Amino acid sequence: MRALIWLVGIFALAAGLAMVAGINEGYVLLVLPPWRAQLSLNLFIVMLIAAFIVGYVLLRLVRRTLGLPAQVAQWRERRRREKAGLALREALRAQFEGRFAQALKFASSAFASGESPAMAALVAARAAHAMRDDTRYRIWLGHAAEQGEEARVARLMTEAELAIEGRRFDEAAERLETLRLAGHRHIAVLRMSLTVASALGQWDELLRSTRQLLKHKALSVAQAEPLLRRAHLERLRELRSDPAALAAYWKALPADELVDRRFVERAVPLLAAAGHGALARRTLERLLDQEWDGALARLYAHCGDGEGDAVACLAKAEAWLQRHPNDGGLLFALGRLCMGAQLWGKAQSYLEASLGRAPTVEAQLALAELLEKLGRPEEAQKRYRAAAEMVARGSAA
Repeated sequence: MRALIWLVGIFALAAGLAMVAGINEGYVLLVLPPWRAQLSLNLFIVMLIAAFIVGYVLLRLVRRTLGLPAQVAQWRERRRREKAGLALREALRAQFEGRFAQALKFASSAFASGESPAMAALVAARAAHAMRDDTRYRIWLGHAAEQGEEARVARLMTEAELAIEGRRFDEAAERLETLRLAGHRHIAVLRMSLTVASALGQWDELLRSTRQLLKHKALSVAQAEPLLRRAHLERLRELRSDPAALAAYWKALPADELVDRRFVERAVPLLAAAGHGALARRTLERLLDQEWDGALARLYAHCGDGEGDAVACLAKAEAWLQRHPNDGGLLFALGRLCMGAQLWGKAQSYLEASLGRAPTVEAQLALAELLEKLGRPEEAQKRYRAAAEMVARGSAA
């Protein structure tokens, strides 16, 4: 339909021009002494239009001819960039496929062509590292560093990652610290920080990184628990020689990190060894009230450091005993608490009951200690021998 409209319009225009030309009787007189020429106005207009068209075409032809060298140069540059881009893509594909020699070859070609030189250098560095070629690895990292800020973060991340793979944790820590100082604490940096902090024993950094990853949902609670547990336990061991600092550290622990029963089970003996077993009392009571655990109940024995504490803990433990009368761990804890409260007769009965239900070396030693305090050394020696035999059987097994 549109073509038909154009065709009708052109014919109408041609008819109009023919009518105008038919009634136009004007002429043009050209004088160039000693010549003169007389042309009809219609012919002059046609010649003028034809001259304009011919001139325009000639001008365009000249411009195109003069622009040919530049167009050829642009075409060559475009071809060079296409080949360089293809080389970089082939380098990446070979890297992912595990063909590291080919990846290094293609990356070198892309770098020489000037196509994303920083990225090409990093791909070449990764390939050289995978081939255990440390010399070329360092050379290509140097080429990447020469590109300035274009790929600084990518270079540092690559260096840190490959340093971790090579177990050069000090080097990795240095690169990660540079990234952190520049404000880069994204998930990949935090994940690498976990590995480095764990390898170098940087427990505070391990705690910070784990908590941040947990906050960003980059770690699940189940994944974070063993990391937090290890960091806390190592910090508690480091602070064993400073009881005041150990107590302050325990008090500063977030409540949601004290729900890890395995952590509490291993932390309470450390606190008790520093004379701060009573600090874990509220935590143990809360965990045991939520869900009963005989191993945790055994640790409740450490919560009665003083005579007053022992009496209060004894009352709580005896209330539990009504619901769990046959729990060997709870009976052991009651025996130790009675010893702290100087209730010698009850202590002996509880410890003997604990041995009757769940014989342990710890209960044998506690009973031997009690018998010595009661002036019954021969019976105490029997308990010591029984404890030694249990240890020997355990070693043999």
